[in-house]
Amino acid sequence: MPMMQPAPTLVSLKGISKIFSNGVTALSGFDLDIHAGEFISLLGPSGCGKSTVLRLIAGLAEPTAGSVTWPGSRDSDHRGEIGFVFQDATLMPWANVADNVWLPLRLRGVSRRDAQDRIVESLALVGLNDFAKAYPRELSGGMRMRVSIARALSLKPRLLLMDEPFAALDEIARFRLNDDLLRLQSELRCTVVFVTHSVYESAYLSSRIAVMSARPGRVVAAIEGMPPGPRAEDFRTGAAYAQLCRRISQVLLDQTAEERP
Repeated sequence: MPMMQPAPTLVSLKGISKIFSNGVTALSGFDLDIHAGEFISLLGPSGCGKSTVLRLIAGLAEPTAGSVTWPGSRDSDHRGEIGFVFQDATLMPWANVADNVWLPLRLRGVSRRDAQDRIVESLALVGLNDFAKAYPRELSGGMRMRVSIARALSLKPRLLLMDEPFAALDEIARFRLNDDLLRLQSELRCTVVFVTHSVYESAYLSSRIAVMSARPGRVVAAIEGMPPGPRAEDFRTGAAYAQLCRRISQVLLDQTAEERP
């Protein structure tokens, strides 16, 4: 059988160092290529620079050294191609669901009237068609996170950056949103970079897992996960999932052992 050609690189981070003004070195020697259409998770201990990586990709921060490039693209500003979902839903409490989804379009000068179809489409993608006029205080935590995802999707991003979006949710809501996210990626064919502390979540979601060292963060292992797309109902109880979780856990344990004095 002929070998499959690897997907093209969408974003490339090379030799990244990030030192904050207080002297803390968040990243050092960080290298990572993100391929078009993949679901890649950044997994590592607290404070290892995972969120910093997302901010660098999004153009919200600049590296102290190294480069963030979009190979094959002539554009210098890619913010219009990126959707960002934070750990907290960060919704405007005084605005209803539809107006919260409108926000990134509004910031780009799109009127409420012209944004209407995009708002309806985005809410339909996350199953909140009937909640356009509701306010954040009237929604559960899981529903608020769906609004946050819809807001990011309203831009029709090529790249979706997600910073531990489900960390504060109960297990049932988390499982449901994991499945919804895989379905959305399959439908939209976007690339996802997902930050998590959970071995189990990274194994369930990812086509590739980048394991990071403790601060200053760098990629110490890249583990192939499962193909992108929805999972079978019994996937979490299957042998392939259990084996992948064990492999990721062992890499983390080995890394912890290397870091001990």
